[in-house]
Amino acid sequence: MGKQKKEKKEDQEKDTDMVQVDTTDKELLYEEKLKFVNAIAKPMASRKQAKKLYKLIKKASKHKTYLKTGLKLVQGALRKGERGIVIFAGDVTPIEIMCHLPAVCEEKQLSYMYIPSRDDLGTAIGTRKGAVVTLIKEHQDYKDLYDECVSEIDKIPLPI
Repeated sequence: MGKQKKEKKEDQEKDTDMVQVDTTDKELLYEEKLKFVNAIAKPMASRKQAKKLYKLIKKASKHKTYLKTGLKLVQGALRKGERGIVIFAGDVTPIEIMCHLPAVCEEKQLSYMYIPSRDDLGTAIGTRKGAVVTLIKEHQDYKDLYDECVSEIDKIPLPI
């Protein structure tokens, strides 16, 4: 039995040596990600704003109840009247699954912003999968960054 396992491992190693893996595959730049964004993804975060939002998400992900991720959880939280910043991914397809949420945010006077990639949103949250939408509630540990993000989002005019 032991000899057969060794032979299988050696065969697998030979097979992987033959296959050349292209490791030069770079991550898309911010401008390239903007090409895949939906038409309704406005207001879109600039590169600098997106970095701040990712940083805020990472800090909020350390506090379980202060970060809601996913369409169902965020919809439920908005219906229950929870307050915070709503961050949408701009490259979601089909767009019909979340196109009503910006109107809900405007109705409830919540700050919201789009970022270009749902994969980046998922990475900031700490999951391997992408995320469509997330709600960040205010917490004392990241209050300064939270207030700064809210003020920047509120400066941007809402689309008509």
